Amino acid sequence: MSKLSELAVNGGDKAVGFAFKGREQFGEEEKTAVMELFDESIRSGNAFGYNGPQEEAFGREFAAFMGGGWADGVNSGTNAVYVALRALELPPFSEVVVSAVTDPGGIMPIVMLGCIPMVADTMPGSYNIGPEQVEAVITPRTRAIVVAHIGGEPADIEGIMKVAAKYNLPVVEDCAQSHGAAVNGRKVGSFGTYGAFSLMFGKHFCTGGQGGAVFCGNEDDYWRERRAADRGKPFNLPGHTNSIPAINCNLDELGAVIGRVQLRKLPSIIARKQKFVQMLKDRGIGELAGIEIPEIRPGVEHVYWWWRLSVNADKLTVGKEEYCAALLAEGVLLNPNYSAAMPFTFEWFQDRPNKFPWNNPEYKGNPAIEFECPNAKAAMTRHFNLVIHESWSEKEADAIIAAFKKVDEAYRDR
Repeated sequence: MSKLSELAVNGGDKAVGFAFKGREQFGEEEKTAVMELFDESIRSGNAFGYNGPQEEAFGREFAAFMGGGWADGVNSGTNAVYVALRALELPPFSEVVVSAVTDPGGIMPIVMLGCIPMVADTMPGSYNIGPEQVEAVITPRTRAIVVAHIGGEPADIEGIMKVAAKYNLPVVEDCAQSHGAAVNGRKVGSFGTYGAFSLMFGKHFCTGGQGGAVFCGNEDDYWRERRAADRGKPFNLPGHTNSIPAINCNLDELGAVIGRVQLRKLPSIIARKQKFVQMLKDRGIGELAGIEIPEIRPGVEHVYWWWRLSVNADKLTVGKEEYCAALLAEGVLLNPNYSAAMPFTFEWFQDRPNKFPWNNPEYKGNPAIEFECPNAKAAMTRHFNLVIHESWSEKEADAIIAAFKKVDEAYRDR
């Protein structure tokens, strides 16, 4: 029997003969904490709400995890970005630099605030933007930069901060996929004016189905963020009326109590994800003809929301799509195409000159500007995202490597 006929995609037996475990993210600790919250509510006769002791404690504990500062819970990662930008009080029709590769929730808040996204290409061979790419789209109308750290891998935030300082621009770090990642020992989200985090289910840690957090290192910025997150309430201001127009983005006590337990688990979650990636490396994933492991910049700590890998089609008889399809058929969990994270290519972003805010005469830039982003598009053609769960062990690592070796051997260009 030929190697090709043995592939599951061609009717052979799967290399992975069992169902992978889920993340096992919730346990008795979360259940106990939630039940205690309900018990207290029943005892008092009052429903739990928001801005209560659990949320205050969550904010303190999250800030401590970040290395000190201030943090506030909000109700989604998208709203974390929204609140951070709203707290900056950008003038209408400001241009805001944003990553070419990001969740739609990382770019839509810019438009919802009446500002103009300026899409920066990624660094070559990366999902992340870099200093050169950021500077290329800065104009006299630029008022802020939003930097996404994609997949657990930090962007060159130190270099980007130098560009930001050169032009006196605030930076919002979108850390929705990179909780606990660090550059030279400093956690992402602590470099910019604000760090915005998604805490939805499935992220490194969560507050339940949806949730988020906004972090900052300056107390005045913290109070601006609190006002932006809660309809402009005059937190830390004299007077009793709302200070700015804003919407309700509050986290609640239920999410906060879950988040506090999850936050205590976060260092272990990160360590176990990193350990599993090392297992795959030790078993030779980087020695396969068709796989290249992207280099990690010196001083960077990757926390592996998933693992970005590259297919070297020059050494194979097939391209990336066929290679990934064969891996999927063998039972490997992966995303073969991450183009869903390029929202500047989506329908809502097209025909911009006829849409608000681009069509407003007060906007003095070019509403028809095109963002080619060749590096980002090239990354999509070569890279795929391998699922990494902290609950997995040597059994899963052995099975994944067996599947990779089987596919690689069948498609190797001899």
